[in-house]
Amino acid sequence: MYEVRFHGRGGQGSVTAANTLADAAFREGKDVQAFPMFGVERRGAPVTAFTRIDEKRIDLKIQIYEPDVVVVLDTSLLDVVDVSSGLKPGGIVILNTSKEPGSFDFGDADIYTVDATSIAVENGLGTETSPIVNTAILGAYSRAIGNVKLESIYEAIENNVPVKIENNKKAAKEAFEKTKGV
Repeated sequence: MYEVRFHGRGGQGSVTAANTLADAAFREGKDVQAFPMFGVERRGAPVTAFTRIDEKRIDLKIQIYEPDVVVVLDTSLLDVVDVSSGLKPGGIVILNTSKEPGSFDFGDADIYTVDATSIAVENGLGTETSPIVNTAILGAYSRAIGNVKLESIYEAIENNVPVKIENNKKAAKEAFEKTKGV
């Protein structure tokens, strides 16, 4: 089983990212779960969402405490949330940042970065002050992890994203191509 934890802020699309990733994996014949952690739901507040992916039936019905990968949609959260808490040894961290992967230290985790904010803004997703980076970060996920194909993410975008479908697909593709890792 592969477990993913998303960290973002309200309005960035963390919950939609978790659901869209699950939809994409389901389209590839995998069993999936996607769910948010409920708390103070307001624009800008920290939000956590989860996705599980497996080749066989998933019977587990609890929060993800030891993810294989952590996806961070807003690096300002690094100052207020321990995003790597419980990350499995040798896990992966994907960050929305213009910085190089080597600028971060998460122990033995592999780190991938992509400037999903710029990609979202360039594609008209949200505004410059409130970009919606979820589909771009899913392109980075596909590149870094490889257990869900970019084409499946495109199909899931069509099913989960209510507006600007082509712009969202383009953002996912650009992020896929621009993701950097160590």
